[in-house]
Amino acid sequence: MNGNLTRRARLRDDVLARAKDQVLLMGILNVTPDSFSDGGQFLNPRAAMAQVEALDADGADIIDVGGESTRPGAAEVSAEDEIERVLSVIPGLCASSSRIVSIDTSKAEVARAAAAAGAVIINDVWGMTRDAGMAQAVAETESAVVVTYNRGDIQPDINIADDMRDFFANAFAMVAAAGIPREHVILDPGVGFGKTWQQNFDVLARLDVLMDFGVPVLVGVSRKSFIGRLLDREVQDRLIGTLAAGLASVQRGATILRVHDVREHADALKMLKAIDEAG
Repeated sequence: MNGNLTRRARLRDDVLARAKDQVLLMGILNVTPDSFSDGGQFLNPRAAMAQVEALDADGADIIDVGGESTRPGAAEVSAEDEIERVLSVIPGLCASSSRIVSIDTSKAEVARAAAAAGAVIINDVWGMTRDAGMAQAVAETESAVVVTYNRGDIQPDINIADDMRDFFANAFAMVAAAGIPREHVILDPGVGFGKTWQQNFDVLARLDVLMDFGVPVLVGVSRKSFIGRLLDREVQDRLIGTLAAGLASVQRGATILRVHDVREHADALKMLKAIDEAG
């Protein structure tokens, strides 16, 4: 086993083991010009590395690197451009023997390049349904994978819990067919992807559907538009709503929160833990 694969396997197994019984924070690093919240801020590799150092200091357990915005209406990015963006930072991030890096992509080609550079987790907001080669890329790189509930089209009248259960049952069939170990899978209810405004609340309320599959659950709600719509707040003023949704998700079993504001979430989780332990 080569050195990169040995390191990646060690970090993959470590993060998956910790996610079974403690809450981890996945800090967001967008190396994009057009992400909805922080587009353009970290395109420069020096700015990106400074942001990662800040996320580390604030308590991030995972750094999630994205090279293509997934906001509604965002322009598509070629695999070549996406690879160029993420590889401007991933090798430097992975120079640390202990930093766990995730690649936020729905392209198998990008996932392979990021894994070769040291990324441990493939975070696919399309749940391995957009790129037919993604499941094989996960299997061959021996990565952990975040499978996101994203049906693409919005259907207001479906039973969201039943549909989510069927989606993940199909996902696990795909996982088995590709030879991906079940224990390498993380599930995400996909807040903001292929859902009405109200369905975002519905999937958060029904995290029990994901818990039934017996693998870690990741929730990503940071600064998203459903919070802004409910509270009438602009993007940079959605921290309190984000914290509330994140803590509610943890109480329903989520063990990974994908966030922009790591320090504030770390503080909130420490308070929650102290209260739980006192009880």
